[in-house]
Amino acid sequence: MKSDALGALSAAILQALPQPILVVNESRTVMFVNYAAEAFFGASLSVLSRQKLDDLIAFGSPIIGLVESVAERRAPMTEYRVRVGSSRFGDERVVDVFGTPMAELEGQVALLFQERTMADKIDRQLVSRGAARSVTGLASMMAHEIKNPLSGIRGAAQLLEQSVASEELPLARLIREETDRIVDLIDRVEVFGDDRPLDREPINIHVVLDRVKLLARNGVARGIDFTEEYDPSLPPVLGNRDQLVQVFLNLIKNAAEALEHTQKPEIRISTAFRPGIRISVQGISQRISLPLEIVIEDNGPGVPSDLLPILFDPFVTTKTNGSGLGLALVAKIIGDHGGVIDCDSRPGRTRFRILLPVASGGGFVAHKKEAKSS
Repeated sequence: MKSDALGALSAAILQALPQPILVVNESRTVMFVNYAAEAFFGASLSVLSRQKLDDLIAFGSPIIGLVESVAERRAPMTEYRVRVGSSRFGDERVVDVFGTPMAELEGQVALLFQERTMADKIDRQLVSRGAARSVTGLASMMAHEIKNPLSGIRGAAQLLEQSVASEELPLARLIREETDRIVDLIDRVEVFGDDRPLDREPINIHVVLDRVKLLARNGVARGIDFTEEYDPSLPPVLGNRDQLVQVFLNLIKNAAEALEHTQKPEIRISTAFRPGIRISVQGISQRISLPLEIVIEDNGPGVPSDLLPILFDPFVTTKTNGSGLGLALVAKIIGDHGGVIDCDSRPGRTRFRILLPVASGGGFVAHKKEAKSS
């Protein structure tokens, strides 16, 4: 193969990789970035090539020392779990950084970034699914052992309402209303024990999101500004429309409640195609990719950091009167669809990200299909 053709092939391979790759020279000026690195740093090659690595990452980052050591020793080196953050591209991410010298280019070092955040959150998500499954047995027991006597208590309270003196009527009503509240809680827990197969079909996720937005604007999120950033070429997901509506309506309801005391409250909904993440899903022999990304973001006060690792566990809530089952149910539904959900939060921005597989021929596939948004 001729050198020009070989060079073109090498460049094409680098551009196709989903991991960000960046090449710097001896003065740490950026010489090359692939498409994934442009997305990672939020800037194009023409912008990044005018920067130094020191301008792209936080001061004192071990990545600087990694580059210097690789260039000096002329040997590959790795830094694990490095925090990468900069005012230039916003979010702080945790990455593994692999550095290697460029043999034919004196003084130049190639860096490959492998983001750890999603891998860690997927692990937490799988743990949360296990916690949700543990509620199944509890739900079955509660349904049979508690709902029957509650029905008797409610009936007795109704009879009392008809016979007690007027000053005691509020107490009888309180018994009935609290009984109804407990039954409602048990009904919500019972959902975790529903293992019936879902009725699924290829669904345009934007149709679901538009439906949810319409419901929210006329209900739970009245008066809140919505912004959308959709990828119109997303292929469909194999899903249950009603359950996906429930998922996104629940997330937007939570966002709206968090924005109650926020000036200029805003909810942002975005979709994108993000190849590169594969997981094993129960009931499916092959590892599947989760390229469909849906993000629900708000500018509220954020989720307490101590709750983030367990946010999708049952009975975990930040609300005074909350049951802590809403997000656990969301995680269950997304898990039933073969996807994962994670939350990234800080004061002024909370982001729920859902990753779902693509539908094709009535099943899951691990690659992108051509499809147009309807």
